[in-house]
Amino acid sequence: MDELLCGLAPMFSRIEPRLQAAKYIRAVMSDLPKRNGWTIAEQAGDRSPCATQRLLNRARWDTAGAMTVVRRFAVAHLDAAAGPGSLTVGALDESGQEKKGTATAGVKRQNMGCAGGVDNGVNTVYLAYIRGGTGHALIAARQWIPAEQITDPVTAITTGLPLDLTFATKGELGIGLLSDAWSDGVRLDFLTGDEVYGACTKLRTFLEQHEQAYVLRVRSSFALTLGGGTSLTCAQAVARHCKPKRAWTIRSAGDGSKGERAYAWAWIATASPVHYLLVRKHRKTGELTFHYCFVPADQPATLARLIAAAGLRWPVEESFEFGKDLFGLDESQVRLYEAFLRHLVLVMAALAICAAGAADARRRTDTQAPPARRPDQPSPADAGMIPLTIAEVKRLFNAATPTTPSLLHAAHWSLWRRRHQARARWFHKRARLATV
Repeated sequence: MDELLCGLAPMFSRIEPRLQAAKYIRAVMSDLPKRNGWTIAEQAGDRSPCATQRLLNRARWDTAGAMTVVRRFAVAHLDAAAGPGSLTVGALDESGQEKKGTATAGVKRQNMGCAGGVDNGVNTVYLAYIRGGTGHALIAARQWIPAEQITDPVTAITTGLPLDLTFATKGELGIGLLSDAWSDGVRLDFLTGDEVYGACTKLRTFLEQHEQAYVLRVRSSFALTLGGGTSLTCAQAVARHCKPKRAWTIRSAGDGSKGERAYAWAWIATASPVHYLLVRKHRKTGELTFHYCFVPADQPATLARLIAAAGLRWPVEESFEFGKDLFGLDESQVRLYEAFLRHLVLVMAALAICAAGAADARRRTDTQAPPARRPDQPSPADAGMIPLTIAEVKRLFNAATPTTPSLLHAAHWSLWRRRHQARARWFHKRARLATV
């Protein structure tokens, strides 16, 4: 934590916001059940939320530079902890936060995975950095802004949108995130992403122009050109070429929370010598998942390598889970564009600290017994322990650095909350009189 905070120091022109940012990171790493301006300020030892609100909304500091520091910190620690030959994968994915009203930058009724359907909220595209068998962290983020907000001058001003902001699809936002990462020296063996990014022709072209290998999921209707110039959809290609059982092989897609995730896999060559279709079939349901792959001619293109890359897409979902459940990634109460990004980068800093600690301790703390080899094998006398996780590192950190507020501080915040709520209630009732 000290290392990252020292790296962030030059991003602040004054010491007050720098110290407040350190308190913010420490607060989101705490065991607060809910993280908002009030609870973070109380946890940080402040007398009111003013300093926290100023940090996010009005203080002068370099948000993009802070993102760079967090990215370099996370990548350096994950690389240092990785073993030889460990695959390096970047994963593009978006995550949302439900929001009420229309006054927040990027808010719109849209498909929200966190809500299980269409709801009012904001979406942000993230780039996760994943080292096989080591760990993962979020290293870049850009908020998706609807075109109608950018072109409406009143909305653009009230939500603090940059004057030079132009509309970008999620795939185009991914291009920007990758450009930032590459400029910081981040190198990836593969880029992965779901159907949103696999369907973005501009993103695929950008990756191929920069010789970046990728394994991107695509829909069953995605069109392929096979040998002889035959054009088929992914579903048609599998139906024609993967009927024999020998076309499929059982391989692990990597470890999940309960062990290895084994699927049936097949791959089909295309008319291009550097493009392939990788197909995953669920062994019980038979459900098919399609991946369009690009491997430059000077890099090894093997089925095992493509499967390993495809299997390393899922940790980005775990990063979202940890970020939201443990650090409040989706609990920002800000409305301005820059303030939203500042909350994200400070939460990503907290996540990076724990991810670095877990990666560094992984080999020393993994004492699991060898896996079972047959169904009737007796259980071992000692099953050992799984390695330290991000959640466990956070718990141990909080146990090692307890913060017990004084009774006077708790009483002050009790009075502050009740007074603020009474004032809000009075104004709410007055506003309702105008509608009678």
